[in-house]
Amino acid sequence: MNVWAVGRNYSDHAKEMGASIPSKPMIFLKAGSTVIHSEDVALWRGSQDIHHEIEIALRFGAGSPADLKFDAAALVLDLTARDLQAKLKADGHPWTLAKSFIASCPMGPTIEISNEVPHFEFEFSVNGAVRQHGKTQDMVFGFEQLRRYCLECFPVQPGDWLLTGTPSGVGRLVPGDKGQAWMRSSLGHESQMHWSFR
Repeated sequence: MNVWAVGRNYSDHAKEMGASIPSKPMIFLKAGSTVIHSEDVALWRGSQDIHHEIEIALRFGAGSPADLKFDAAALVLDLTARDLQAKLKADGHPWTLAKSFIASCPMGPTIEISNEVPHFEFEFSVNGAVRQHGKTQDMVFGFEQLRRYCLECFPVQPGDWLLTGTPSGVGRLVPGDKGQAWMRSSLGHESQMHWSFR
């Protein structure tokens, strides 16, 4: 399983990071083995500044490799080692260490969807305080644009996941934090997730 992820897909997040908004989807990879399905998340000790980035993830379903559709959605945390990412960027190096470390992709339960992906509203709180709130209508590149771009450029396989970007409000997590997330779709789907970080 591959995890394809979209960077800077919400303009407010790009601005808070001091980054420009890309003219084409900016895709990076997280290893499939970074995905964990657990409420208990051990924060990687290789970084002193791990940030939460809540996202809507979409799964590529079965079908022709040239025309895979999305068949499920889930809440995902794209955990990012911000201190390492800043250094890697400054050195002109890839972001792999900052994005694809152990347990860097906690994933909530999946919601089955049809070929037409609904819009989602979603939120992430830490210790009871809301930090991120987003609506997928605000994405720079929409679901269909992202799907077409990925299929044109990458060896996408059924069962792969696409992380569609994070809204503003990213911030540091520390051991002992409690996270809660929810999402609602325009078709009435609902999901929530609780995480404990240690």
